[in-house]
Amino acid sequence: MNWIQNLSNAINYIEKNLTTDIAMEDVSNHAYSSNSHFQRIFHLVMGLTIGEYIRNRRLSLAAFDLLMPNSKIIDIAMRYGYETQESFSKAFTRFHGVSPSKIRQGQARYFHPLTINVTVKGGFDLPMKFVNEFQLVDWSEIDGHQGETLTAAEKYKRIVDWSRKARGKNPLVFDALTEWILDDSQWEPEKLAENEQILMQGVLARFWEQNYQLRLYLKELEPSGVVNAAVFKALDDFDKELSGVSIKELQEAVSRMFADFTAMSNRDIRMKIAGNKTGPTGTSSVEGLGFINHLKNCDAQVQWCLFMPGWVKHQQKGFQVENFEYKQMPTMRFIGLECHEESSEEDREVQKKAFTILNSVDGYKSGFDYDVLFMHHYGRGVDIEPWHGFWGRFMKADAPVPDGFVHFDLDSEYIDTLGLPFQSKFALATFSGDIDAMHKREGYDSDAMYDVTRNIILGQGVGIPYPEKYWTAEVFLEGHEKPGTAYMFSVV
Repeated sequence: MNWIQNLSNAINYIEKNLTTDIAMEDVSNHAYSSNSHFQRIFHLVMGLTIGEYIRNRRLSLAAFDLLMPNSKIIDIAMRYGYETQESFSKAFTRFHGVSPSKIRQGQARYFHPLTINVTVKGGFDLPMKFVNEFQLVDWSEIDGHQGETLTAAEKYKRIVDWSRKARGKNPLVFDALTEWILDDSQWEPEKLAENEQILMQGVLARFWEQNYQLRLYLKELEPSGVVNAAVFKALDDFDKELSGVSIKELQEAVSRMFADFTAMSNRDIRMKIAGNKTGPTGTSSVEGLGFINHLKNCDAQVQWCLFMPGWVKHQQKGFQVENFEYKQMPTMRFIGLECHEESSEEDREVQKKAFTILNSVDGYKSGFDYDVLFMHHYGRGVDIEPWHGFWGRFMKADAPVPDGFVHFDLDSEYIDTLGLPFQSKFALATFSGDIDAMHKREGYDSDAMYDVTRNIILGQGVGIPYPEKYWTAEVFLEGHEKPGTAYMFSVV
């Protein structure tokens, strides 16, 4: 547990320098971490800020110095970094409940130096099950038997194998954690202390420890070229969430929980921490995403960055990706007609009508002028809104809409609303090879082109705005009368 040693090194540095100026950068350097990241992790693991720890230790030692014969308040104030006797006296009185001039033996509060122990003891059976059920990295399994020699590729494969196991198990454990946080019977006042140990140390600190070790391990393998570099950003994003840097809508609730865990007795706070269950795949709709949902997504992103690149290669059987790119288009408008049952005579008539009329709309080309089958769920999850498909084209933002046609606007900027307008930023994959293979559906969530495009995105650590801005499109590079050989996927 190198992270424990690094935190201990930082604490030892503080202890040796309590009577000198302590720069936060120097403290974090002793933990081999950035200043901002270390301060968040210190707060997460210790339950107080570095500044609070230094102040408590100095005021604690100052009381003992004052009890020494011939001690002077001004000298002790200066020794522990206070510029004036008045500021020292105010801080001392708040801490000890008595002024420096009146402190007597037995009245001083002693704040002991911190030591670190992440062993989780006690708690309730069900919450402890959460702690132990997460599929965290088993380093004894990764490192192998003593004397075993592994290549960088073999070492990386073991990490990838772990990531696939974790992807199959962790989502359900996160959902169970959400249920526990929302269960009022588990949050009586007498249970708060145990629950704090379970959530803050048993879950958050354990994930932080795993990420720390995983980053070091992957950095050692990186020069060999086997590591997907996107995993490092995924780990950074996960660590930010673990240390309490959450999205704007949740920041107040998360900050209150980190500052004082008794805030979790408030059900409104717990609802924002827990969010809602999102199912094993994370694609179910929820009324509102909470802190635990974001942890679940961050955990998934790390795993996707590890195993998805290999899985994408495995999925390309009989066809291959010719080109993959991200495109940011100007604001534009999709215009089209709703799809009927695919390959039916009625649907072929819809296609013919759509593109015959759109061919006559001159002067409004968007720059992406292919025939497409545009698909979405109106900004809702697949469990709430069925699939909707539309034959048409992307046109300029001010393009007129023919009678009987529908349109959907796509903005070049992100607009924080559910559903329309969508965004005009997307990934585009083009394919070659066996047409039937790239349109195969058996064993795929939708079809092979959809799955491969999505999985490349996930493997690169790029976000998919599901469900609020989610859309996809099959692209017919040679016109709608021939099979589609490209795919578009909305991204953020």
